[in-house]
Amino acid sequence: MTVEFLYDGPADAERTIVLAHGAGRGWDSPSLVAIVGWLAESGHRVVRFEFPYMVRRRMDGSRRPPDRQPVLLDTWREVIERLGETGLVIGGKSMGGRMASLVADECQVAGLVCLGYPFHPPAKPEKTRTEHLVDLVTPTLMIQGDRDRFGTPDEVAGYELSDSIQLDWMPDGDHDLVPRKKSGRTAEQNWSRAVERICSFIGSATNSYKQAPEQRLG
Repeated sequence: MTVEFLYDGPADAERTIVLAHGAGRGWDSPSLVAIVGWLAESGHRVVRFEFPYMVRRRMDGSRRPPDRQPVLLDTWREVIERLGETGLVIGGKSMGGRMASLVADECQVAGLVCLGYPFHPPAKPEKTRTEHLVDLVTPTLMIQGDRDRFGTPDEVAGYELSDSIQLDWMPDGDHDLVPRKKSGRTAEQNWSRAVERICSFIGSATNSYKQAPEQRLG
């Protein structure tokens, strides 16, 4: 199955970021759509795609589970190969970002952006998904909600993570970075703040990549 791309932003943009969806919803999840739209308005080329299981869901209306990890990783490899890894920033929401983090060093991309990285399954803090993050070389930005059931600030503070990883916590945000009404904040405020951080990160990551790409992996 050939991966289909959905493009936003100027075709001649200097920088491109590829964002994958999470396990439950495809490339049209509200938080992803909002963030992609603002990134495109900021002048970035944004590419979205869907993993094979999500494409089949749309075709037959089934609620099939995500593909096995090897399929997800191979899909990412195909995407990067087709778009060209030079100066590319990859990432995505939850599962999509986690899968991107597993191929980022291998594919030598310029940067990695994770929106709600799933540090562990909800209510199972002992089942961490952090082993590969200890030695991650790719410059990485993880944007998390500080009420995220997949990893709270206190839990994440206790993990051993690579110095290449930057963490930014969205006030009162859940796994979609959405705050409660009583917090006085809106989802749009958190998503907008996330976009500002991503734009700054993309600029620094791609500039560093251009200056010394041969030094990134030692």
